[in-house]
Amino acid sequence: MRRYGKNPDEDDVRVRPNRKGNRPRTNIRPKHEDAAEGFVLTVDRGRLTCLVEDRTVIAMKARELGRKGVVVGDRVAVVGDLSGAKDTLARIVRVEERSSVLRRTADDDDPFERVVVANADQLAIVTALADPEPRPRLIDRCLVAAYDAGLEPLLVLTKSDLASADKLLESYGTLGVPYVVTSREELASGGAAEQVRERLRDRVTAFVGHSGVGKTTLVNALVPDRQRATGHVNAVTGRGRHTTTSALALPLPGGSGWVIDTPGVRSFGLHHVDPARVIHAFPDLEPGTEGCPRACSHDEQDCALDQWVADGHAEPQRLYSLRRLLATRERREGD
Repeated sequence: MRRYGKNPDEDDVRVRPNRKGNRPRTNIRPKHEDAAEGFVLTVDRGRLTCLVEDRTVIAMKARELGRKGVVVGDRVAVVGDLSGAKDTLARIVRVEERSSVLRRTADDDDPFERVVVANADQLAIVTALADPEPRPRLIDRCLVAAYDAGLEPLLVLTKSDLASADKLLESYGTLGVPYVVTSREELASGGAAEQVRERLRDRVTAFVGHSGVGKTTLVNALVPDRQRATGHVNAVTGRGRHTTTSALALPLPGGSGWVIDTPGVRSFGLHHVDPARVIHAFPDLEPGTEGCPRACSHDEQDCALDQWVADGHAEPQRLYSLRRLLATRERREGD
């Protein structure tokens, strides 16, 4: 075997030829400093539709991203053909740091997290007052997920022409969750849509809800020039049919905000949620946890919150609401 000294001449170094004729591999990744900024509108079978300036560009993940996921709402760096012309394909080379991530799991025993949307700052929980009947446990779970992700919740109640919203609103009154009540007639006339649109102004809002509650109908009213397919509720099962199969970000008229319509959910698992973070959504109760034992679940005999409430620092109903939300992981949504 030929050995080389510390400073071999270049002519003495043998270079193994590359049979494939391509460039040798390297661990040095390009910085892509000239990449354009993009906003992911939807993801469909490995193809990502991005908004780059005022153009819609189809892109795919660059190999250098590895297994890093890209979801609707992500702000990304894009290179390649950015013309948006038919049959062109760009590459996403970088995913910018996310300000928020809304996650869910299939159920409470499933450790696999599914990222619903990124960079939203508000979660609109859409539920019908009838046809299908409201599912308070699902609402509670969505609230917990919103608080955990740092999103502000908004309760949107549809089909008020079929049932009153008073009973449902009474159970959420102590949480202080803002709400909007709509009917099908008000949506058709445009009045309800404008009322909801005011709540969405200058925000990125993700819409969640189970199938059949009128979520996509509401989105169509908010963004009338981008109509999505709607379905109906099965008269036997009381469940809606999935008509939205992928999340889609839509700009509100006038560029005053974004709506992200997501597929209907039948469950909202909370395996990923740290119960210790839920207390941050209760600023009137949080100071009272200083006297709690270590790793307190806030629903046990030695919890300091009981004395905090007894001393008049917060309303008893607020503590009840906190514990109801924390208990959602132990209860099925149909209970």
